[in-house]
Amino acid sequence: MIPRALYPELDIRLRQFPAVALLGPRQSGKTTLALELARHRKKEAVYLDLENPADRRRLDDPLAYLYAQRGRLVILDEIHRMPEIFAVLRSEIDARRRAGEKAGQFLVLGSAALDLLRQSSESLAGRVDFLELTPLQPQEVAAAEIDRLWLRGGFPDSFLSDTDAESSRWRQAFIRSYLERDIPQFGIRVPAETIERFWTMLAHTQAALFNAQRFAHSLGVGGHAVAHYLGILVDLLLVRRLQPWTANLGKRLVKSPKIYLRDSGMLHALLNLPTLNDVLGHPVAGASWEGFALEAVLAAAPDGANPYFYRSAAGQEIDLVLELSASRRWAFEFKKSLSPAVEKGFHIACDDIKAERRILVYPGRDTYPGTNGVEVMPLLSAARSAADG
Repeated sequence: MIPRALYPELDIRLRQFPAVALLGPRQSGKTTLALELARHRKKEAVYLDLENPADRRRLDDPLAYLYAQRGRLVILDEIHRMPEIFAVLRSEIDARRRAGEKAGQFLVLGSAALDLLRQSSESLAGRVDFLELTPLQPQEVAAAEIDRLWLRGGFPDSFLSDTDAESSRWRQAFIRSYLERDIPQFGIRVPAETIERFWTMLAHTQAALFNAQRFAHSLGVGGHAVAHYLGILVDLLLVRRLQPWTANLGKRLVKSPKIYLRDSGMLHALLNLPTLNDVLGHPVAGASWEGFALEAVLAAAPDGANPYFYRSAAGQEIDLVLELSASRRWAFEFKKSLSPAVEKGFHIACDDIKAERRILVYPGRDTYPGTNGVEVMPLLSAARSAADG
């Protein structure tokens, strides 16, 4: 098992809250992490996979079953399969609290963001905390393996494949499984071929502004349908919808979001780019690396940090505005080049938002000062800086 950076934080949250919800796309390593944490805790744990009929039958009388598990950490995997369990969890959490069991009662795992949030926000308000487990990030692998991580993406089975060809086959199978099996399980009534085509179109426009009408015209549907398709992939934690930073600056600012496929390996699979040479020879290479680096920085960013991008109608742009508080903003620019430089518009944009730091992230090894206060940093250094922010 690759040690996950989220492990210490998950352990801390379970010592603070009665229930913790660990969210992340399928196959990102949630179950492995949960079981590893349970194995090292003094408190006995019980694990139920709610996609397993035998485990679901144990919850035919959930109150009786959970009562019998008092004093144990109960791990409920694929919680979306039994949304009705949330009301029972609320009752059981309160009963355990009255008995003196304040924290570490339940760990629930889910493969979709808003699907789980909608169910739990009403029933478990004040009783549950949320964490997101992303696929593997650069700070979780050896520095020499970062290019392999960029190519294959961070899903552990893909990253750890013996060859690039095997990794590519795994990702193609993963995409088919999501389209044919997983998405319908969430009650989503959209043809698999439509979602696949839309997902592939997003891959071709990685890191670009989202133009709903362009997608609607290509797919032969309305704008509302396109927004629905995008929402599906965002909720499944497969796509990031990065919102623009806005303020009353006396400038016209772009209002459309930027769209990123969150895992570079899935991006490359959808574009049929099985090797690093294929990626480097494709026009998407720069946008792919931008998304890869952006996800690494956001995965490291502290709780409460809000991500945006900045672009004015005049073309002044910042790839990532990390708002650490109402008065503290850091500006990140991502360049695939080993001799990176920023445009004049970046400095103007930084002045507009009153950026506290200006960080240029590149795939090199050295940190050095650039012009006008820019700090040029390798990706891992930038992620560490974000974590310390």
